[in-house]
Amino acid sequence: MGTRPLLNRRLAGMGTTIFAEMSALAVATGSVNLGQGFPDTDGPREIAQAAADAVLSGKGNQYPPGPGIPELRTAIAEHQQRFYGLSYDPDTEVLVTAGATEALAAALLALLEPGDEVIAFEPFYDSYAACIAMAGAVRVPLTLRQPTFRPDLDELRSLITPRTRLLLINTPHNPTGLVLDPSELAAIAELAVEHDLLVITDEVYEHLVFSGTHHPLAALPGMHERTVSISSAGKTFSFTGWKVGWVTASPALVSAVRTAKQYLTYVSAGPFQYAVAEALRLPDDYFDTFRADLLRKRDLLADGLSAAGFRVFNPEGTYFITTDITPLGEKDGIEFCRALPERCGVVAIPNAVFYDDSEAGRSLVRFTFCKKDEVLAEAVSRLRRL
Repeated sequence: MGTRPLLNRRLAGMGTTIFAEMSALAVATGSVNLGQGFPDTDGPREIAQAAADAVLSGKGNQYPPGPGIPELRTAIAEHQQRFYGLSYDPDTEVLVTAGATEALAAALLALLEPGDEVIAFEPFYDSYAACIAMAGAVRVPLTLRQPTFRPDLDELRSLITPRTRLLLINTPHNPTGLVLDPSELAAIAELAVEHDLLVITDEVYEHLVFSGTHHPLAALPGMHERTVSISSAGKTFSFTGWKVGWVTASPALVSAVRTAKQYLTYVSAGPFQYAVAEALRLPDDYFDTFRADLLRKRDLLADGLSAAGFRVFNPEGTYFITTDITPLGEKDGIEFCRALPERCGVVAIPNAVFYDDSEAGRSLVRFTFCKKDEVLAEAVSRLRRL
């Protein structure tokens, strides 16, 4: 095959993810896995039953419509209206995708030209870097710094150049737990309008806000026609394996994203789409109980991590806690996480992998708390060995 590398240079260095490495380490050592963010209990039984009924009745077993089944697109539009007062036409302004990950990939591939610049909060979820690279664009990080991890809006303004095409905004933010407040969102919206920028918002943790409320950027003046809002069923309903996500945006933006999406998966998750349509219509007490349960788990793990000697940054949203290992006499999060399973039988994720400026996240480590109480209690007990 010659000497040329097989993997193209845009994806060089993006081989096995840290999640795969740490999950394998958890299995090999019998550790409690607080690394990868997936629940260890399934979501509502009636929603699982709806999926089973769809399969057995033949609904969605063949290719569903390209934009998603009408029932789900309608439910997504109703959800946006119910929770945020946002009005979307289910026929022209809603697109169903193979999880939020495909929605992100399709949006970035559709909307970017090679050489375009994308400003994103750093640390960023690892697929952001890969998708921007696949589009041939350039990521420009706005670093969120401890202890508050709030964005420096003056720095954001300074990063905008004539090549800036798009802002990639994640709120609630993984991994820091930051939730943008109304004044921050308003400032970001003003910059987007002033510089005529497109915006993609990753809102998959929209129903896991512990402090304040989730406010969609698309609701602000001048933002509807330039914002691609992305969310999914996986995090809210604890069915991450179903991979049902969606885009809401103006007809022109949805058309662009759909053009790229149809050549990625075309369609997916037919029967699950019927179930998610029912899930989105669950009563308010489901969403309230879900949030309260995760808040309790957050506090359980946060207290345990503090007692074990970590510096804990309590998240305003998501189901992740970022910690600093410096008080433990440690400096390197990657080395710490690779040694942690042998030291005390717990797996976590080093935040440095989410940074271009790895030094900014070098001593930070992320734990997830979307696990059973007894699993979290066992992890806390083991962490006391540190």
